[in-house]
Amino acid sequence: MSTDELSPSERYAEFRQHRAHPVLRDFRAMHDFGLDDFQVRACQEIEEGRGVLVAAPTGSGKTIVGEFAIHLALQTGRKAFYTTPIKALSNQKYHDLVERYGPENVGLLTGDNTVNGEAPVVVMTTEVLRNMLYAGSRTLLGLGFVIMDEVHYLADRSRGAVWEEVIIHLPESVTLVSLSATVSNAEEFGEWLATVRGETATILEERRPVPLYQHVMVGRRMLDLFASSDVDAAAGFVKEGAPVNEELMKVARDDWAATRVRDRRTPRGRSQPGRGGPKQIGNGRRVWVPSRADVVDRLERDGMLPAIVFIFSRVGCDAAVTQCLNAGTRLTTTAERDEIFAYVEASCRHLPADDLHVLGYHDFLDGLTRGVAAHHAGMLPAFKQCVEELFARGLCKVVFATETLALGINMPARTVVIEKLDKWNGETHASITPGEYTQLTGRAGRRGLDTEGHGVVLWQQGMNPRELAGLASTRTYPLRSSFRPSYNMAVNLVHQFGRDTSRELLEQSFAQFQADKAVVGLARQLRKAQDALDGYREAASCHLGDFMEYAALRRRISDVEKGASRARKADRRDEAIESLRALRPGDVISVPTGKFAGFAVVIDPGWAEDNPRPYVVTADRQARRLGMIDFPSPVEALTRVKVPKNFNGRNPQMRRDLASALRTKTHDLSMPTTGRGGPQRSALARSAADEEVAELRAQLQAHPCHVCPDREDHDRWAQRWFKLSRDAETLKRRVENRTNTVARQFDRVCEVLTALDYLEGEKVSPRGRHLMRLYSEMDLVAAECIRRGLWEDLDASGLAAALSVLVFEARRPDDASSPRLPGGAVRDVIGETVRLWGELDRLEKEHRLDFLRQPDPGFAWIAYRWAEGDDLDDVLGETDLAAGDFVRWMKQLLDLAGQVADAAGDSPLRGTARELVRRVRRGVVAYSGLAED
Repeated sequence: MSTDELSPSERYAEFRQHRAHPVLRDFRAMHDFGLDDFQVRACQEIEEGRGVLVAAPTGSGKTIVGEFAIHLALQTGRKAFYTTPIKALSNQKYHDLVERYGPENVGLLTGDNTVNGEAPVVVMTTEVLRNMLYAGSRTLLGLGFVIMDEVHYLADRSRGAVWEEVIIHLPESVTLVSLSATVSNAEEFGEWLATVRGETATILEERRPVPLYQHVMVGRRMLDLFASSDVDAAAGFVKEGAPVNEELMKVARDDWAATRVRDRRTPRGRSQPGRGGPKQIGNGRRVWVPSRADVVDRLERDGMLPAIVFIFSRVGCDAAVTQCLNAGTRLTTTAERDEIFAYVEASCRHLPADDLHVLGYHDFLDGLTRGVAAHHAGMLPAFKQCVEELFARGLCKVVFATETLALGINMPARTVVIEKLDKWNGETHASITPGEYTQLTGRAGRRGLDTEGHGVVLWQQGMNPRELAGLASTRTYPLRSSFRPSYNMAVNLVHQFGRDTSRELLEQSFAQFQADKAVVGLARQLRKAQDALDGYREAASCHLGDFMEYAALRRRISDVEKGASRARKADRRDEAIESLRALRPGDVISVPTGKFAGFAVVIDPGWAEDNPRPYVVTADRQARRLGMIDFPSPVEALTRVKVPKNFNGRNPQMRRDLASALRTKTHDLSMPTTGRGGPQRSALARSAADEEVAELRAQLQAHPCHVCPDREDHDRWAQRWFKLSRDAETLKRRVENRTNTVARQFDRVCEVLTALDYLEGEKVSPRGRHLMRLYSEMDLVAAECIRRGLWEDLDASGLAAALSVLVFEARRPDDASSPRLPGGAVRDVIGETVRLWGELDRLEKEHRLDFLRQPDPGFAWIAYRWAEGDDLDDVLGETDLAAGDFVRWMKQLLDLAGQVADAAGDSPLRGTARELVRRVRRGVVAYSGLAED
């Protein structure tokens, strides 16, 4: 519409807008597309000097707001920092900004890479900015804007506190631009930002730039999830209660009916059809369960590529690529194949030629040239970078990915496929949450390329379409603070502000803000409960006597009986724990219950006072670490089997041999029906409880209310009073516990630091200065290792092994029973480190803290050999770690080594740590370039 076609009032409004926001007008002219209303509003707020929180769906263009803040900084001669949660996203943003503003104006700081760090625009991870604030870096001079991308990461349990630290400690003169995914409590978060940062506008956008349509793939059919007439696909989420497609409901009913029929009629000896084969359901109708290659073929025929297929398993992602290649899938033209080949060869040319085979480079290249790839944390960073770039270019057509891809990497697709609605969360298989579902499907629909996006869920037996509709129609997750003061945070705050001021600063955290707001609601509930209690007591009154006294006798009888039962169970548990203490390697036991019930041989007793976890091999060749849930009754060694000294539970042949020896040894043994018991103590406890119950029953029958004809009516009101009274006490404790929670935890942290002489009243002691430079999760253990001189006599390779136990965590706690360790001094130092952790763990428990995990030596041998110069093939041959995991743990080891060098002061340890960095940063570890995450 031309200016002449506007009404006088519209022309005046446009004139005022351009006059009031000249920088925004120039910024808009730089783009060949129009800005959305929420982007314009956010940019106007920034130009007027206010901070903003922008919460909008994935792919809606939030970063435009951050880029405007950068443009405004450059126009006004100030600096701008662009922070991201992960290095890969920092690298991606750095390349984008270099392309727009030139390499001379843009820098990068990620810990691994330092490029033009004093540039007017610097991209960095949030941790780097936090460290700069604590160190009082001169780079902060002239800083005008900080853009915090993916700010909803502050809910991350392990790293979320960093965001709140930065928000609280940034100078008041800095304008904060916060960019978040859609969260249901954005207004609450914006209110907190305004409290700690001053004027902050909250801009919400719930409509997607590209409409999203939800489907379920049932056999060869692609069915809509919702009844189409009731869906606004451009909305950020479908309204709750939207009707589900009746065809899907019919499939679910047929599936349920067929399951019941199969349970009754499946002939013995006939196997059920597996994945990729036909499955009988309903009234004789057959539904095909598609293979992964079938799914890709269907997406290609329907014009729904490029697509991301989320499979919550690294092995599953790699297997999916192999399945597609075996099926002859080819999604690229000859020209595209040539372009892909040239790009991958150029991008990976720095990888050592000898390592290409062990890295699976040729299979990776074959898949990419056909348009198919995997993407997960176990891949080499250089490979992931290739996949991301080629997918962004539209050359890679299908990516099989774990959910980590959805956590910030900018890889939008036309279609997102979710293979299953549950995933392994580290402890069990759990259903994905509405927030996770929204995060995953939010990748569908590329702005400027697609007219619509598609979210597809593959039909699984037993699926409930209404539950799926609930995932798709629930507004995304609320943002919950994960903030807690750490040891490193405490010494840095006390050093800068003193203890009292630090305490006040921490009370400004979002965690405390949410706790205080919750207290208001809890207090209101408590007042209502107290009013209701008076009414219940009155309703329970009896003309014969004090009915609440009578009801209390009844409850006491019930409590004594339940307590006696619990005591018997506790006695049995104590006996079971005591029986496990006596176990030795080679003992044959009978596991009483659980998935691994039966005979087993003990490899490692795994003794711990409260929670012993014996590592065993069962007769069916399973090597597992058991828990107390498997031992409801005591066990004892029935016989013994010789266990080889070098036994490795991951070695299938070793497991087979040991299981065979176990079966031979137990051939003539019968399964014990009971373990060792302590019937005498249980009988005594039962006798005392019976006497108390008899006495209470006598008092009950003698009470005047016992003969009341309305006794049971009175009792119903009395029981309501007791239940509500218990709930009210819980509410009261919650109110008391939430007030000043963060500050109280900070006090406990300071008490631990004072006990270790790291703090002296209001000041940090010289001993505590080491800790100020250590930002690791195991900060206090590292500081104590430096203070006690544990690492001083190690060479660089030994130090690599010793530091690795503080950074490495096995993906599953049962991954190894006794990992291989370097010998000599290194082994002794690792043992001392574990003992030191035990001391600190006890000190933490005395002060009701639980920050430090047990050191994990599972990476020590690998770190040692790599630092010694071994080839990648030899090193990876010692472990089942994927190449990407190996590089990631090495990068974290390098980070900690750099911190140790800074913290060691003028000592030989500084030189050793720097030598470690030099030795380890080679080969695939050195060539992560700007692709590390």
